[in-house]
Amino acid sequence: MTIAQMAQEVVTCGYIKFAPENYRTIYLNWMANLYDWCISRQLWWGHRIPAWHCTGCGEINVGTEPPTKCSKCGSSKLEQDTDVLDTWFSSGLLPASPLGWPEQTKELAAFYPTSLLITGFDILFFWVARMVMMNTFFMWRDRKDTGDALKNAVPFREVYIHALVRDAERQKMSKTKGNVLDPIEVVEKYGTDATRFTLAAMAAPGTDIAFNESRTEGYRAFANKIWNAARFMFMNLDKLSESGIPALKEFDAASRAVAGKPGLPTFQAATLDDRWILSRFNQVSKEINEALADYRFHEAANSIYSFFWGEFCDWYLELIKSRLFDLNTDEQKQIAKIAAANLMAVFEGALRLLSPFMPFLTEELWHAIYDGQPPQKSVALSTFPQADAKQVDTQAETEMAILQDLIVSVRNLRAELKVEPKQKVEIEVHTESAVRGLIERNQDALARLANVEKVTFTAESLAKKTQTRTTSRFEVRLAYEQKIDVAAERERLKKEIEKLEKEQANAQRQLGNDGFLSKAPAKVVEGLRNRQGEVTLLLEKARTALSQLN
Repeated sequence: MTIAQMAQEVVTCGYIKFAPENYRTIYLNWMANLYDWCISRQLWWGHRIPAWHCTGCGEINVGTEPPTKCSKCGSSKLEQDTDVLDTWFSSGLLPASPLGWPEQTKELAAFYPTSLLITGFDILFFWVARMVMMNTFFMWRDRKDTGDALKNAVPFREVYIHALVRDAERQKMSKTKGNVLDPIEVVEKYGTDATRFTLAAMAAPGTDIAFNESRTEGYRAFANKIWNAARFMFMNLDKLSESGIPALKEFDAASRAVAGKPGLPTFQAATLDDRWILSRFNQVSKEINEALADYRFHEAANSIYSFFWGEFCDWYLELIKSRLFDLNTDEQKQIAKIAAANLMAVFEGALRLLSPFMPFLTEELWHAIYDGQPPQKSVALSTFPQADAKQVDTQAETEMAILQDLIVSVRNLRAELKVEPKQKVEIEVHTESAVRGLIERNQDALARLANVEKVTFTAESLAKKTQTRTTSRFEVRLAYEQKIDVAAERERLKKEIEKLEKEQANAQRQLGNDGFLSKAPAKVVEGLRNRQGEVTLLLEKARTALSQLN
């Protein structure tokens, strides 16, 4: 078996895996079509080639140690070649050489083979392939008398090929073109965490990163959002402490007692929003762990971004405020104590999820939660959150999604009708009994987040009336006396119908494709069919509303 064949076999046998997997094929194609490799370079630096020329007979003497005389004529007049070994040849001895090879050191025994190599695709052949060839051959030669010799001779178990950073137009950065971005300048302008998060959020496997400073500016705003959420939380914890509720100290003791357990073991789900955020935290923890395991860093970054900004800051913080602010009675204080503990549990867990992407901000805030005496020296050393299936509540997520749709629908109606933000409004709702019960139980949330003072339920459809929004679960109308711009409403309905018709056509095309149905997961097909039913219903309502305007 040649050195190249050996390097192919360790990949075909699965001893070395590539991510993304398409680079496995590229690697094998290269290895099957090797050309001669010139290993000498005319440079001033590098490893000097171990070849000595005899000035007498011209014989070339090669050896691991400098020879004292010519092997052919016996002359002692030898001169070492001035060329140096090719950089990729020298670095091809990694990782065995730094661990002490060719000596069988304890470091070599402990750390070889290594687990993961992270590199760019442009040196997949120049470096990765040559490390595989050289390390595998030499280590197999030394260990072939042991079991699994070839499997354990590889230099690493996995190779992750990361993207290359290009400019916003996806051009390779070049000083000649003048499109080079200085990372130091970007960091000074937007912060290290925002820059790091930008790269992670755009690191989709198999694609290059088209670096755009506008994205980094947006992630700086994300960092500010987290900081402001922390300020809000600590401000309310101080108020609770002044009222005789040492929530921070109690959370500190409780969290240390359950450190390392999955989910949020100290969380007490008392309300719908509690059950919802607890379930979402566990779902997001599962998504992020799976994405990181598959090197899908962009999916992990986008998951924590959506959870932290959208679900935690925009919704949970707003929903929990009333429970933190009302401290007039002993019962309210107890409710506030539980709410504060839940808030800290989610925030602390979210910081640990965010830590790999924004290490500096999360480190500062994590230490602050534990008043400068955290259970570990760094948040990076704490247990990374794992999902607890028992804390996943799909019913709470469904109910919360309906409530969020209702609140957003009312907010949009208010904006379109230019209702003053402070003005309270009344709404009419047409829905099924289960959703009606959900709305009745959560009228406080409607009042605070959409400024609704009264909800009236009607058995008649509202689709034919103006100032109405419809979803698959409810119809809501803003009972607000104001003249409607009929032309604008007609135009809005036309655009909505056009959008729904396109979505319906796409769904019909996919569901009518036998190839798609045979390959797509059952959940995807089921979701597509359910959505098609919803779109059909929404189309019918939108067309009815448009006909009434006409």
